[in-house]
Amino acid sequence: MKPQKLLELFEDLADRLEIRIVHGKGDFQGGPCLVNGENVIVVNKQKLIEQRLKILAEGFGNLDLSDVYIKPALRSYIDEILHTLFSEKS
Repeated sequence: MKPQKLLELFEDLADRLEIRIVHGKGDFQGGPCLVNGENVIVVNKQKLIEQRLKILAEGFGNLDLSDVYIKPALRSYIDEILHTLFSEKS
């Protein structure tokens, strides 16, 4: 699936889960955080789209999505990124 389509699917998922995605510029990687009780995933829009997608996958991967319908291509992408992360940490 094309990166732009994956980005759109992440944004749709965020809307359904009431998670705000903040696109900012600066010297940061990005990631999930809690701001005034609101779930937020901060993404650096200066990074390549592949890096932004990885940050989103990590952010959503921290959540229990077992009861949430996610398009198979997006779920597969999240699983792939998480598998890669856990393999790197081992």
